[in-house]
Amino acid sequence: MKEGQIINNIRVLRFHHGEMTQQELADKVGVTRQTINALEAAKYSPSLELAFKIADVFDRPLEDVFKYKKL
Repeated sequence: MKEGQIINNIRVLRFHHGEMTQQELADKVGVTRQTINALEAAKYSPSLELAFKIADVFDRPLEDVFKYKKL
């Protein structure tokens, strides 16, 4: 079975929301700045709950923030 990767637009969305910092986003969703950094670098896949919280912060549908890319 082929594996895939979850890719995201968090960095772009942060920029378009008043250049929100990683720390500001982390505070809004209840995680550490390091978690946001790992998400942006695609080193960590979020839980479904965290993914929805992040999408909610940006007032965007989940699929505008996260996408599954087949390898």
